[in-house]
Amino acid sequence: MEKPTEYTLTWTVTDEMTAKRIGGAGSKILSTPNMVALMEAAALELAKAYLDEGMNTVGAEIHCRHLAPTPVGMKVSATAKLRSIERRKMWFDIEVNDEKGKCGEGSHLRIMISNERIGEKAGKKS
Repeated sequence: MEKPTEYTLTWTVTDEMTAKRIGGAGSKILSTPNMVALMEAAALELAKAYLDEGMNTVGAEIHCRHLAPTPVGMKVSATAKLRSIERRKMWFDIEVNDEKGKCGEGSHLRIMISNERIGEKAGKKS
């Protein structure tokens, strides 16, 4: 079976996702941190198709441009496209659209790592 190379995730913008809620001067529009969270979530879902059992991915880098506001109540979708896999690195290109058109874009790097290794690294910091 062929693995997917694209995944789209859709959220509806709520009051909790607004710029005003996180202390920004903006009105009731999707905040950039929440747009980034949507982008990362779409890439994570796509990445799952490429992981062996006991493996996961961690976000390592994200570049984004927030191009237009999306108001509360509107649907917003992030489409992640797998650009390449280089050893443990997975690179994604992501486009964000709301009901009126393109509102964001960027790229994201996720690193494949075993669940055990994540626990070990976190444990050393506890």
